[in-house]
Amino acid sequence: MGDWATLGGFTGVHQFVKIGAHVMCGVSSVVLMDIPPYVTCGGNPLAAAGVNAEGLKRRGFTPEQIANIKRAYKTLYRSGLSFADAKAQLAGEALQHSELKIFADFLAASTRGIVR
Repeated sequence: MGDWATLGGFTGVHQFVKIGAHVMCGVSSVVLMDIPPYVTCGGNPLAAAGVNAEGLKRRGFTPEQIANIKRAYKTLYRSGLSFADAKAQLAGEALQHSELKIFADFLAASTRGIVR
């Protein structure tokens, strides 16, 4: 489980699941797949809902860094790219924006698949 990750009450997490840094997971969620850093999610079945922008603001991320994270989220979840293509694109973007490095590293290390 990553730094500053928050799980709502009564959230069930399957063994060996990885939860990234700065994640916000809603109450009574069932987590069966990895949750990438910065993502908000919830429900059963678990679904990604966006970026934990408020949590990032509280932790001192700049508006520019949050915008970069939101663009990375859109690349992964909204662009229509396959997981492999989105992962490759984000790895390139992580070279330019340090806040995306943990995002790209997490995706590269995921073994259970990610919530999509």
